[in-house]
Amino acid sequence: MPQRPVKDGPVGTTDIEHLLRSEAPQVLGALVRRFGRFDIAEDAVQEALLAAHRAWSADGVPENPRSWLIRIGYRRMVDQLRSEQARRRREQEAGMAELAMEEPARRAGPAEEADDGLTLLLLCCHPALSPASQVALTLRAVGGLTTAQIAHAFGHTEATLGTRISRAKQQLARAGARFTAPTASDRQGRVAAVMRVLYLIFNEGYTASAGEELARVDLTDEAIRLTRMLGDAVPDDAEVTGLLALMLLTGSRHAARSDDDGGLVPLGEQDRTRWNRDLIREGTRLIDGVWSRRTTGPYQLQAAIAALHAAAATPERTDWPQIAMLYLWLERLTPTAPVRLSRVVAVAQAYGPVRGAALLDALNRRHGLDRDPLTRRRERAVRAHLLRMTGDAAGATALYREAAELTGNQVERRYLLDEADRST
Repeated sequence: MPQRPVKDGPVGTTDIEHLLRSEAPQVLGALVRRFGRFDIAEDAVQEALLAAHRAWSADGVPENPRSWLIRIGYRRMVDQLRSEQARRRREQEAGMAELAMEEPARRAGPAEEADDGLTLLLLCCHPALSPASQVALTLRAVGGLTTAQIAHAFGHTEATLGTRISRAKQQLARAGARFTAPTASDRQGRVAAVMRVLYLIFNEGYTASAGEELARVDLTDEAIRLTRMLGDAVPDDAEVTGLLALMLLTGSRHAARSDDDGGLVPLGEQDRTRWNRDLIREGTRLIDGVWSRRTTGPYQLQAAIAALHAAAATPERTDWPQIAMLYLWLERLTPTAPVRLSRVVAVAQAYGPVRGAALLDALNRRHGLDRDPLTRRRERAVRAHLLRMTGDAAGATALYREAAELTGNQVERRYLLDEADRST
């Protein structure tokens, strides 16, 4: 087969790794579509990727790398099916797979392959799985991250994460999940499930729930890459576009979120010249392109809020009244504790700490933000900030310390303790 040479040295290796990660979902989709066995197909793809890395580093990238990977994956699938000492039905499936390799007309064509990435995402985000399992399986099967990488990102042992992924595959089998494209009636709901998973991955990367690092850029980058892939599959979905815009605009602040010592720098104190202007331009263009459509969803609203932050040259020029209005709109669409607490912050910035504190009191009475697991830490930090702004230093100090005890992220904990010391 003709070879497509790659550059020597580290650049060539990086090119190969990038190519393998981009092709892996399509290869896995082709194998699952052919065999209907997600559990062993994922292992076969990993073996094919390892074989490709070795072969292509030495001999160059083949002219059609996807076909190369699918062929090797087919062989690995056949080997695994035979090694199971399966019943005759499985042996016949293996023989059919070998026949498919010899008949080019039966191979997946470009049109089918183009949909495999979306179908695979939908399978990994199947409703039979818990959110944690959906995230792990998506990162493993579609993102191409190793079990060890995912375990490190979420603070688990490799054995624990491996067990979770294995159980997720078994749950899919028990649920009778099939590798099929969504019907028109369930497409929107299933794509929405994928967006929730990608949003969870991005948020965990943006502020890690535990550990010594404030952020996990590998996770935010992967979430953006997968959302781009989802957007390519459903280009007319304004909410997917809004989600991508939100990730780009939020991720643009990464370099400014930490100081030279690794400490957290809050939004209002960040050096905005360090924000990534390319990401801001792309994210703003995307949200502007869908904002005028008839319906506006939660991700579009969050992207619009992020765009207002990005448009402000200084913190003082931020359009907080507009942001407060957008959060009110967002709260009506998604009345969650984090959204309500964010509206408190916007109202306090727009209209003063007394009004912000009054809103927080009202929301606590009605919705218990101070008790909700998603907001109880941040509720204390927000109230501490409002107390400090109104002159109650002792109350602010106590609440900052309470908030610090509720976080597992050590960078965030040090920041909150520093804020407590500043308030005394």
